[in-house]
Amino acid sequence: MSSTAFSRSYWSPGVAREVVARSIEHSLCFGLYDADAQIGFARVITDYATIGYLADVFVLEEYRGRQLAVWLVETVMAHPRLQNLRVFRLGTRDAHSLYAKVGFRPLAHPDRMMEIV
Repeated sequence: MSSTAFSRSYWSPGVAREVVARSIEHSLCFGLYDADAQIGFARVITDYATIGYLADVFVLEEYRGRQLAVWLVETVMAHPRLQNLRVFRLGTRDAHSLYAKVGFRPLAHPDRMMEIV
């Protein structure tokens, strides 16, 4: 997928191409294609044993509204190396209903989570 496509996502402005490349290199990545053209992407940050973090889910605008993002996330979740994780997490600004379709819920114990931004 072109860097131009990624630049249209809300989470990418200001992220250097080298940072994106390094994040992809150290993740389990998934592509969504229409023939030879990449139209979507997702990656999982994981130790393959206890935790997975779904990140950077993206479908080009002209392909949205066809449930392709749901199918992509279902495919990610079905990957054999991601089975039996203790927890699978993600963060989203505006796609809560999409992720609810595949079983994600708000944190059961948000008081236990912390972050450095």
